[in-house]
Amino acid sequence: MRLYLIAMQFLTIIPVPFSLRYGEKDLGRSLSYFPLAGLSLGALLVGLNYVLSLLLPRGVVDLLLVTALAVVTGILHLDGLADVCDALAARGDRERFLKVMKDSHVGAAGAIGLVLALLLKYTALLSIPAGMKLQALFCFPLLARFAQVTMIVGARRARSDGLGSVFISGAGWPQLLLATMTTLAASLLFMGIQGLWIFIGACLLTGILKAWFQRKIGGITGDIIGFSSELNEILTLLMILAFTGQQVLTL
Repeated sequence: MRLYLIAMQFLTIIPVPFSLRYGEKDLGRSLSYFPLAGLSLGALLVGLNYVLSLLLPRGVVDLLLVTALAVVTGILHLDGLADVCDALAARGDRERFLKVMKDSHVGAAGAIGLVLALLLKYTALLSIPAGMKLQALFCFPLLARFAQVTMIVGARRARSDGLGSVFISGAGWPQLLLATMTTLAASLLFMGIQGLWIFIGACLLTGILKAWFQRKIGGITGDIIGFSSELNEILTLLMILAFTGQQVLTL
């Protein structure tokens, strides 16, 4: 329970009702519970969806759900997405890439990346049939938080400072194993055999990103973890939409 609360405290702005002390090793060990934190975020979205759907049309509800997820996570991962987009647009060497990512200002590439990511999430969620919406609301935060674990465990550090470095130093294969078991079981529960393909898709995307960034800048950073998380949210929603589209064509 303590490590789960640490994960929730890091991944969200939801206040913990009591003082919670932890060290660097605790942050790494809390990775085991990142998928469970993702499921908790999904449960929050499902609850909001139920309440808001009583009052508002679906288009407005889905926009509010995307907004709520961004707010409750402190816009942490969206910030990472913007920083990485700016660094990619800068087209420099390792030092320039890291310098641009560390800059607190959002450039044109970062702003465009944010807009496209939010539009993709909103449009994909809105297009998913009502009968699959609850499963999608559980799955896409889950797979994104699992992607963070996959990105961190076994990675090299691009910087010696920052939260990304802290997590890498404290994470190990036991955390990845437990996170994998949780994510795979939940994916199969919510999506059946299609959940396996979504799980594989998240692993492939994260693995490709991890390998590319480690070759490009020698490791990963907190911004890259957030970037990967956002892309996996989009990928999961698009895969669910694609699967539901295939079912409609089959019928």
